[in-house]
Amino acid sequence: MSVDGTSRPLPTPFLVAATMNPVEYEGTYSLPEAQLDRFLLKLTVDLPPRDAEVEVLVRHAAGFSPRDLRAAGVTAVLGAEDLARAQEEVGRVGASPDVLAYVVDLARATRESPSVRIGVSPRGSTALLAASKAWAWLTGFDRITPDHVQAMALPVLRHRLQLRPEAELEGVDADAVLRSVLQQVRVPL
Repeated sequence: MSVDGTSRPLPTPFLVAATMNPVEYEGTYSLPEAQLDRFLLKLTVDLPPRDAEVEVLVRHAAGFSPRDLRAAGVTAVLGAEDLARAQEEVGRVGASPDVLAYVVDLARATRESPSVRIGVSPRGSTALLAASKAWAWLTGFDRITPDHVQAMALPVLRHRLQLRPEAELEGVDADAVLRSVLQQVRVPL
């Protein structure tokens, strides 16, 4: 990584998080597909219910600062060594040939969808595999199952699809395409 022309080594492991606000982004540009494809997940966060939004204002009125993590009760739950060890353990999570083929079949089905202009790339398939292995490990499994793949499909793949303009005009979104693909692709036993 470099800042103002000065190279700086990245800590290992490291995390990049980015936010995207779909309103008032005049003067900003969407990332090209090749760069979007490098993000592992795209999570969507809906607006909170009214009572939760009121609680946010109550806290701010009482002096809460979102920049003061300690006062907000945010504490580290693991360190860099713990994260590196977890990554090693996730790397040992297995996958049967049938489940690997299922991941590929899901990606290929997005490329064949009539609503999609650009479907999931092989990089997307590897991302889905990696996230599925992590989810399996986090839930106490030593091998991924189709359920793990299905659980991770939307967050891992939604930003990797580029829809046809006519599909978007009809109100189709990436999640709808992915749900359809998940219903249509044969699940291995």
